[in-house]
Order: sequence, then C-alpha cells, then structure tokens
Amino acid sequence: MRPALTPREAQVLELLAAGCRHVEVAERLGVSPHTVSSHAKNIYRKLGVRSAVAAVSLAIELRLIGGSRKH
Repeated sequence: MRPALTPREAQVLELLAAGCRHVEVAERLGVSPHTVSSHAKNIYRKLGVRSAVAAVSLAIELRLIGGSRKH
C-alpha cells in the first residue's frame, strides 16, 4: 500500500531529498522551521521510518518523489 502524502509533505520531502535542512525548507516554503519539523514527523510516521535519509530513500523507491538530488 502506498502512503498518501499531502502536497505540502511531498514538497518538504522533495526539498529534504535535495539536501536542504529544515531551516532552508522553511525559508523556501515561507513557513516556520517548527512547521517543517511537524511535516517531517508526519512524513516519517506515514512511511514508517525514523530519519530524513530513510524517508527520502523509501519515497524514491515507492516513486512518491523523484530521484533528483540537486540543491
């Protein structure tokens, strides 16, 4: 079963995959770093992982996001 990420969660995950830190993601999306952390926690829970690296890896494998790592 494919986990359903919200459009914002997918954006956060794409930026994490590109190597952005939470602060950088927050700046790019115009939200607070706390909001990014909340999205990240939701992503990890939905994917059943405990880190950004694991989330990105699984999301690429499941084709939830692209494989681009450009910053």
